[in-house]
Amino acid sequence: MLSSVDDVLNPAAYGGHVPVLLRETLAALDLRPGAKILDGTFGGGGHTRAILLAAEGVRVIALDRDPAAENRAASLGEAFGQRFQFIAMNFEDLKELKESGFDGILFDFGVSSFQLDSAERGFSFREDAPLDMRMNPEVGSSAAEFLESADEASLVRAVRNYGEEKRWRRVVESILQARGSGRLQRTESLSQLVAEAVGPSRGRNRLHPATRTFQGIRVEINDELKAIEEGLPAAFDRLAPGGILVAISFHSLEDRIVKRFCRRMAGRPEHAGDARTQDQRSVQGTMLSTRPISASEEEIAANPRSRSARLRAIRRLPHNDFNKEIL
Repeated sequence: MLSSVDDVLNPAAYGGHVPVLLRETLAALDLRPGAKILDGTFGGGGHTRAILLAAEGVRVIALDRDPAAENRAASLGEAFGQRFQFIAMNFEDLKELKESGFDGILFDFGVSSFQLDSAERGFSFREDAPLDMRMNPEVGSSAAEFLESADEASLVRAVRNYGEEKRWRRVVESILQARGSGRLQRTESLSQLVAEAVGPSRGRNRLHPATRTFQGIRVEINDELKAIEEGLPAAFDRLAPGGILVAISFHSLEDRIVKRFCRRMAGRPEHAGDARTQDQRSVQGTMLSTRPISASEEEIAANPRSRSARLRAIRRLPHNDFNKEIL
């Protein structure tokens, strides 16, 4: 068992499952003794454990829709007793959570290392496995079922919009032609199909040709962006006055939603086309930084998955201060 914050900050303690931007997360949350924190994306529990160790008497409620996360949470329950509670819930449904008045709320979006490294979950093409990709494998359709039956518009949305694949037409056409052939049933055969459609990667940072398509399919079948759009305002509403909301994103679509939400809560223009006047905006929070916080070169070297991580945070103003502060 890890026994101190220094232990938690030591990558060697995780055996490869390193919580991303951990030091920056703890700094943003500004944890005080007795704080009540919500971890909306428990995953492997690394952030939660660090939070519980960061100050005396901190209490954490953790959510995750992945049934496997509940098993991982058991050890924290044994170690921290009533200071830790796990709830099987998608953060999209956060509005249904009865608890509120949190001093801090954390989201670490996207797929967890545990899910990526579990070949049988079908998130990664590093190993051959059934093509599933569901955050909760007990709910909804698998990626293979989606690819075999979805209409063309849904495939375009997944590959072009969510995967941001430039050669999306070739990929969508290849998927449609492969239906019924068995090539859409497993990670290896799908990655080969996409690679054939896209062609070899170019440029300095060469991603596998199937990376973007796999991302887009995963986002589509798990409705990940809708979950973020629903979860952020519900989380902000559950912050205590002065409470801090921290969100870690891993690709531009996630970060765009977080950025616009933070700017909206801070009374700023959400984007270049936001023509609202200042009196049409409501100032409910203060952004801790106007720019996202990225991983250090040291962290990237130790954990390459942190390269694309972006952290944004906003502090909720006391209700009486709403609209008094124009940032």
